[in-house]
Amino acid sequence: MTSTVGPIGTTASGRRETAAPDGLRARLARSLRRNGPGYLFLLPWLVGFFGLTLLPTVGSLYLSFTDYDLLNPPRWTGTANYSYAFFEDTRFRSALSVTFHYVLWSVPLKLIVALALAMALDRGVRGISVYRAVFYLPSLLGSSVAVAVLWRQIFGDAGVVNQLIALVGLKGPSWITHPDYALWTLIVLAIWQFGSPMIIFLAGLRQIPQEVHEAAAMDGAGPARRFFRITLPLLAPVIFFNLVLQTIDAFKAFTPAFIVSGGNGSPIDSTLFYSLYLYIEAFANFRMGYAAALAWILLVIISIFTALAFLTSRYWVYYEDEGR
Repeated sequence: MTSTVGPIGTTASGRRETAAPDGLRARLARSLRRNGPGYLFLLPWLVGFFGLTLLPTVGSLYLSFTDYDLLNPPRWTGTANYSYAFFEDTRFRSALSVTFHYVLWSVPLKLIVALALAMALDRGVRGISVYRAVFYLPSLLGSSVAVAVLWRQIFGDAGVVNQLIALVGLKGPSWITHPDYALWTLIVLAIWQFGSPMIIFLAGLRQIPQEVHEAAAMDGAGPARRFFRITLPLLAPVIFFNLVLQTIDAFKAFTPAFIVSGGNGSPIDSTLFYSLYLYIEAFANFRMGYAAALAWILLVIISIFTALAFLTSRYWVYYEDEGR
């Protein structure tokens, strides 16, 4: 009895063991025939995501816990880089202070200028497409090296600004080399790049029904009251979108500070942006591990600001489909 069952069970089990892979291979073949073209089109994105985004991100996180100078293998140091940044590095605190001042001044002022010009263009100006292109041009050129070099010439000792001041008999300061004014020249440059948020504001203004303004005007509401009671609330989602984007861009600002300060954040670290300090540590001092830690700290700071914007948006951003 035992000798009869043994071979039969073995045979039956052997059939199951060979049938399962055959079924799996058949399903994989059918899935490949059905979804293969889709995966083929996704292949460039997958290669870019894993090769240029995910793996460098993981590598950067590992390097942030090491002492690495590009010439020798990374040496694990734990949280030493983070401890040094928060408790010993005075330039780190200077870079944070300069960057916070830059963000807190440049972002609101840029949005105010962009909204004012968008409202002016929303009044049915003839040739509006030309004005849109002209006003958008600084956003395309503003982060370029050429504009940063031009900015350095405009605010230099013998620049255009001081020549205009000299026309009224006054002598202007050295805007670029004076620690009290150097950062403000970069803030003005950031405000000048108002084109991108202006285009988004203009698109948002076009979505506000004109009937709402007409009804409010018939009820006696003046331009200022219509602006604060109608335009701003209905434009709140667009303002929120621009605020988040411009805040992230401001934290990442690098090229203007690099060119205007000569690459070292001078004078007296008054233009030492955080990204510029990160660059100095990585490619001038060859402290790649510490630079990686600075990059992750910047990521956390931007994430906190973005999270705060989203958390507070429920109190001032109006979405029509939510009925608030």
